[in-house]
Amino acid sequence: MAPLGLKAIVGEKIMNNVIKKAREKGKWKVLVVDKLSMRMVSSCCKMTDIMSEGITIVEDITKRREPLPSMEAIYLITPSDESVEGLIDDFRDPQAPRYRAAHVFFTDTIPDSLFGLLTKSRASKAMKALTEIHIAFLPYESQVYSLDKVDAFQDFYSPFKADVKNNMLERCAEQLATLCATLKEYPGVRYRGEYKDCAVLAQMLQEKLDGYKADDPTMGEGPDKCRTQLLILDRGFDPVSPLLHELTLQAMAYDLLGIENDVYSFETSGMGETRTKDVVLDEDDDLWLTLRHKHIAEVSTAVTRSLKEFSASKKMNTGEKTTMKELSQMLKKMPQYQKELSKYSTHLHLAEDCMNRYQGTVDKLCRVEQDLAMGIDAEGEKIKDPMRLIVPILLDANVSVSDKIRIILLYIFLKNGVTEENLCKLLQHANIPPEDSDIISNMAHMGVPIISEGTAKKAKKPDRKERISEQTYQLSRWTPFMKDLIEDAIEDKLDPKQYPYISQRQVSAKASAPSSARYGNWHKNRGPTEMKTGPRIIVFIIGGMTYSEMRCVYEVTQANGKWEALIGSTHILTPPKYLKELQHPDFLDPNAPPEGTEEPPAE
Repeated sequence: MAPLGLKAIVGEKIMNNVIKKAREKGKWKVLVVDKLSMRMVSSCCKMTDIMSEGITIVEDITKRREPLPSMEAIYLITPSDESVEGLIDDFRDPQAPRYRAAHVFFTDTIPDSLFGLLTKSRASKAMKALTEIHIAFLPYESQVYSLDKVDAFQDFYSPFKADVKNNMLERCAEQLATLCATLKEYPGVRYRGEYKDCAVLAQMLQEKLDGYKADDPTMGEGPDKCRTQLLILDRGFDPVSPLLHELTLQAMAYDLLGIENDVYSFETSGMGETRTKDVVLDEDDDLWLTLRHKHIAEVSTAVTRSLKEFSASKKMNTGEKTTMKELSQMLKKMPQYQKELSKYSTHLHLAEDCMNRYQGTVDKLCRVEQDLAMGIDAEGEKIKDPMRLIVPILLDANVSVSDKIRIILLYIFLKNGVTEENLCKLLQHANIPPEDSDIISNMAHMGVPIISEGTAKKAKKPDRKERISEQTYQLSRWTPFMKDLIEDAIEDKLDPKQYPYISQRQVSAKASAPSSARYGNWHKNRGPTEMKTGPRIIVFIIGGMTYSEMRCVYEVTQANGKWEALIGSTHILTPPKYLKELQHPDFLDPNAPPEGTEEPPAE
C-alpha cells in the first residue's frame, strides 16, 4: 500500500529534498543518519526506493564505521552536539578522511555555536552542500506524529528536573515548527491555560513559526487555511484515558501484549513444529488499517468475513467460522496466496491473544473502570458508593499490582482527591508495596488532585459532551476528553478563557472567494499525495499520547469530512508505560537520604 497522510508527505520530502537532490548518475553514495533521522527514514521510506536512488549502505553516525574514502556521503542528521561532532570527526584527519566528500542535510535549524564549530573544522572543506530540510518529527501514522522524546514525561513533570525543562520545551518548539512547515500550515496557536508551561511552549512555538513565515510568506495560505489551529496540552488535561483498559484492537493489543516497536510476536504451529513469527503492525497492512480501531468484539468476525470475501474471489470455500487449522490447510493447498492468508492468520492470532488476556481478569476490571471514569453505571445511574465497586478488586489476589493502582487512581479522580488517611487504607487493603505507591503520589505533579484536605474547594471537572446517541459497548462507554476538545475546536466552541490563543489568525473575507459553484466537483479525483486544502486541527500533548486518543483523531476526521485532525506528542504511552514513568527515579529528590538509612543524630 502507498503510504498515507503525514507519512507520504514526509517520505516524499526526504526522497526529493535529500536523496534525489544529492544523486549523481553512476555514483554510489553512503547515507549517514543518527537516531531520530534513522527512525524518520525507516517510518516513511522503503529501503528499496533509497537503494534505487544510488545509496549503497545506511550507517549510524554514532557507531564505528568502515572508512569508504572513494565514496561520497549524504549526512541526514539532527543538529545536535553528538551528530555534529561525528561529522567533524569523519574528516578530522586530512590524510585519511572517512569519505570522499559530504552532502550535509540537517533536520532543522543548526544553532550558531555548532555552525561555528563546523565552519572552523576540516569537514567544511569536504562539504559539497549544507541544507536544512526542516523535518524533525516522526510520522508514526497517517495522522499521528511523535517527537520521539522518551524522557519528556519526567523532564516536564519532575520538580527536580526544572533546569532541563526549558531546553526540552525549546527543542519541542523547534520540532513542532518543522511539522507546521512540512504541512505548509501557519496555525493559530492555542494552549491549555491551566498549566503554565503550555503557555511557555506556545510562546516559543509562535516565535519559531513567525521565523518560518518570514522565510516563506506562502506558508499557511489557501482557502480556509486561516482556520487551522494548533492546540498545546499537557498530559494532566486527561489523566483518565491512559489508565483505562481499552477494548479497541490497537489500544488493547499494545496494552495487554506488550508490543514493542510495533512488532507483534506470536507462536505459529505449522507442519508439526512451533516457531515464533514477528509481524510489524503498520499502515502498509490494509487489514490492520480496517481493524485497528474496531472493538475487539467485532475483530474476529471482521477478519473471518474479509477472509470469506477473499476466498470467494479466489474460488475457495471456507466454513462459517474459520479456525487456525483450516487456515493452515488452505495454505498447503494454495501456496501462491501465502502472503494474503498469513495476514489473516496474524490478525486472528492477535484478536485471540487479546481475548485470552481479557477473559477472566480484564473483563472484571473493565466494568469497574468504566463506572469510575464515567461516574455513572451502564444504566445511567449515578455511582453513589464507588468504594463498594473497588474493594472486591483491591482484595483480589489474582489482580496485578499495576491493575490495582489503575483502579485506585480512577477512584481518586472520581472523588476529586482523597484524604491522606483514606489513601493509606486503600493501599493497605490492596497490598501495594511502598515503592509502587509513589506512582500515585507522583500524579500530583501533573496538577491532578490526589490528596484533598477535607475543606479545600474541589476543582471543577470539565463538562463532558452527552454521547447517548452514539452506539457504544457497555465496557467502552468512556470517550477520551481529546475527542470533545477537537470537536469543540472545529465547531469554534472551545472556551478561549480555558484555551487561549497566542495569536489568532484573522479569518479574511477574501480567503473564501475563489470557490466557484459552476465547476463544483472537478477536484474530487485528486491523487492521494496531494495536500488536503481544508483546515487542520493539530494537537500536541506534552508527556505522551494514548492509542485511544489517536483513534479519536481518525473518528473526527471521518465524521467531519472537511477538517483533518492530527495528533502528536513527545512520545506514545500505553498504560504500563505510563505507570512506569510515574515511578521514574527522576521523581525522587536527588538530595534526600536514600530510604532505609538512618538519619545521623543531630549534634
